[in-house]
Amino acid sequence: MILEAVMLQVKDGMEQEYEEAFRQASSIISSMKGYVSHELHRCMEVKGKYLLLVKWESLEDHTIGFRQSPEYQEWKRVLHHFYDPFPTVEHFDRVSLF
Repeated sequence: MILEAVMLQVKDGMEQEYEEAFRQASSIISSMKGYVSHELHRCMEVKGKYLLLVKWESLEDHTIGFRQSPEYQEWKRVLHHFYDPFPTVEHFDRVSLF
């Protein structure tokens, strides 16, 4: 299992609209093969900053299965216009469970 981590900066004044759009878009990502779970966290110190964490069965489930799918095009349409700057996506492999 891998963890996708994305720091998101939402354009000023669009936070509530973004959160509503994200709730709608959640059904898109959760329907994908290899999807395990996801969480969206709002930063307490920086307005408009969010952390998205998505668990996938494999890296390819995200980078190929989701990113190259028609569903991803819908995800982009619903969410990508909120971001400035556009976020960097990183993937992590668990080292240890404490």
